[in-house]
Amino acid sequence: MPLRVLIVDDEPLARRRLQQLLDGRDEVKAIREAEDGRAAVEHITGAEPPELVFLDVQMPGLSGVDVIREVGPAAMPPVVFVTAYDQYALDAFRLAALDYLVKPFDDERFEEAFARARDQVRLRGKSQTADRLLTLLKNEDDVSSEDDSSASPLERIAVETPGRTRIVPVSDIDYITADGSYAELHLASGDHYPVRKRMKTLEKRLDTEVFFRIHRSTIVRLGRVASLLTRGGGRYTAELEDGTRLKVSRSRYEDLQDRLGLLR
Repeated sequence: MPLRVLIVDDEPLARRRLQQLLDGRDEVKAIREAEDGRAAVEHITGAEPPELVFLDVQMPGLSGVDVIREVGPAAMPPVVFVTAYDQYALDAFRLAALDYLVKPFDDERFEEAFARARDQVRLRGKSQTADRLLTLLKNEDDVSSEDDSSASPLERIAVETPGRTRIVPVSDIDYITADGSYAELHLASGDHYPVRKRMKTLEKRLDTEVFFRIHRSTIVRLGRVASLLTRGGGRYTAELEDGTRLKVSRSRYEDLQDRLGLLR
C-alpha cells in the first residue's frame, strides 16, 4: 500500500530536496512537512499518522531524538534520520541499527535508504522499529547530546546555501561570530557562511587546543592571532594575521594571553 510520509526539517531547502525525491512515486500516497519538532509530534500523534518519517536530528527546540522521546518508541513509525556530518551521531545510529542520510546525500544513497525503510514498513512492522529506537534512547552516547564536550571535536560543518549543502572543513575557519539565532563561519579564503548552531555548542565541539572563545559572540583560531591591542578603559582587541580586529572581553583577556603562551 502507498505510504504516508512525513518530512521533518527546519531548513526549507532540505525539505524541498526530500519532497522532490519523493514526489510522483507510486509507493508514496501523501507527503507532509513539519518545520520543527513540535509540529512533527503533532503529525505523528494525529488522526492520520505517517507510516515513514524522514527526521532531521539537529533542530531548535525539540531535536529529532526529543521527538522520539515525546512520541515514545512504541508509537514511532520507521524513521530515516537526516543529519549533517557528525561522527558522534553516526556511531549512535549504527549501534541502534538505524538508517540515516548524511547531508549532502546523492540520489543513489537516498534510494538505498528509502528502499530499506519501505521494506521495514511492509515486512517488519513496528516492533523492530521500537526496539531500535529504545536502544538509541538508552545509549549513553545519545545523539541528542550535541553539547556533550566528551564528543570528538568537529572536523567538518554542514552549511545550507541556496541549492546545495556545503561541507566546510573546520581547518578552513579563522573565526566565528554570533549573528542572531545563527553563527557565522569566517574562512581564511574570505568567504563567510551562516550556520544554525549555538556558540555554546560550537565552543564545546571545536578542538579547544585550536579555538578559543574570546567574547560571548566570537570564537577565534588561536594560530591566526598576530597581536593583542590594549586600549583605555579595559578594552582589548585581538588582531589577526590578515588585519581583522576582534573584540576580546575583559574577563577572557588573561586566559587568552595564557593560551597564546604570553608572559605577563
